[in-house]
Amino acid sequence: MCIMAMAWRAHRRWQLILIGNRDEYHARPAAPIARWAGRPGLIAGRDLQSGGTWLGVSEAGRAAIVTNLRGHGGPRSDRASRGALVTDLLAGDGRYGDAEQAALEDFNPFNLVLVDGASAHFLTNRPAPMRAALTPGLYGLSNGALDAPWPKTLALKEGLLGWLTGGAEQPERLFDVLRREDLPDAGIAPTAPSDAPDEAAASPIFIRNAIYGTRFSTIVAIDAEGRGRIMERRFDRHGAQNGEDGIAFRWPD
Repeated sequence: MCIMAMAWRAHRRWQLILIGNRDEYHARPAAPIARWAGRPGLIAGRDLQSGGTWLGVSEAGRAAIVTNLRGHGGPRSDRASRGALVTDLLAGDGRYGDAEQAALEDFNPFNLVLVDGASAHFLTNRPAPMRAALTPGLYGLSNGALDAPWPKTLALKEGLLGWLTGGAEQPERLFDVLRREDLPDAGIAPTAPSDAPDEAAASPIFIRNAIYGTRFSTIVAIDAEGRGRIMERRFDRHGAQNGEDGIAFRWPD
């Protein structure tokens, strides 16, 4: 997952709105969102190469999303899968199921946002492992620091804010924001190169590229009563939509 925006406890109707695009090599196999057998209550897509996920929810009251982090070198094959960290945190079990105890240094560079009940946290492992509590508000994250003012991050946050202040109806309308291919003039382009050589240094929210591009767009919408829905659209190497799913769930009161 390479870009996301989140409104957490920032609207009277919605306790969580989380939107994001997963940018990845088209050759890397992945499965659509589904309920996972063997991990009760976990709903997420699945990376079929490493077995974990990039974004998901748990009916235990958790949501998590991970992005790669630029500027610290390419990925090392001897590191644990970052998707395993997301999966364990969502399930609340496994080797990395405890956010306070998980060995963040086991992974290639990452940023991760975790919502767990009434709390939200930002986790990263570069330049050193760090866990920080998040206050209610609007956040944006790509492959740099949390809320770094990259043009596409600012554009995604602006789109989410516009939806929240424009009636906050029909969360699926946020797919239009995730589909934007223009690059705004505002913001500061990243200075560090991507670990994916086919990704431009400054790219739009939606990346149309036959080798490395946007594969999944996902929306998580959970209202104040805990009624939730996770929605996903999938795209081929030409940027054309080739699938869509939605799964309803409920968080504990």
